[in-house]
Amino acid sequence: MNINGATALVTGANRGIGRHLAAQLAERGAKVYATARRPESGVEVLALDITDPDSVAAVAHEARDVDLLVNNAGIGGGTLLGDLDSVRATMDVNFWGTLSMIRSFAPVLADNGGGAILNIASSASWFVFPGASAYAVSKAAVWSMGNALRQELAGQGTRLTSVHLGAADTDLTKGLDVPKMSAADVARAALDGVEAEVFEVVVDEFTEMVKASLSKDPREFAGQFQQFLTS
Repeated sequence: MNINGATALVTGANRGIGRHLAAQLAERGAKVYATARRPESGVEVLALDITDPDSVAAVAHEARDVDLLVNNAGIGGGTLLGDLDSVRATMDVNFWGTLSMIRSFAPVLADNGGGAILNIASSASWFVFPGASAYAVSKAAVWSMGNALRQELAGQGTRLTSVHLGAADTDLTKGLDVPKMSAADVARAALDGVEAEVFEVVVDEFTEMVKASLSKDPREFAGQFQQFLTS
């Protein structure tokens, strides 16, 4: 997809990776709707809560010219055996909210020639970081959802790219003592993937290792991951 001349909508665009995605889309020649629950800045700023069906519908009605939907909004979460409301909130934002955006914008994308969808997933789609099992389950669901919707949307010409990364230097990872990559670098790799029309963007070496482990004995990765945590 040629981003120059496209019209993009970015969820969660007021900070972190979302802010860099919105800025870099504009730099590449796209018209950008920057959306967030509490918008701060953007090219065209729209308030949006992806867990509120009325809010999603209103934005889809307003932004009828979108041909690139960027699903970046997301939250962390606790453990599956911890606070159940927290688990539900994580799924409501990361899975159900993302699906709600895609369901509402699929007809818009079809009307505009098909376009593309970019989902920001995670290396956690394929493994569980201690204390973040709800987040991992939600991102595994986002990955599987992308694979399913890629098939369902093919008939209308809509392409879908899923982005997987380890820790980026954002508010979500504040306090985590792990190597972190630049949010700007993540945004750049993600948009390069959209332009190349790839199915998946694996941003960093750690995520490449995690994905490669899926075809092996899971005990092998468990040992590697423990070494990573203690190194």
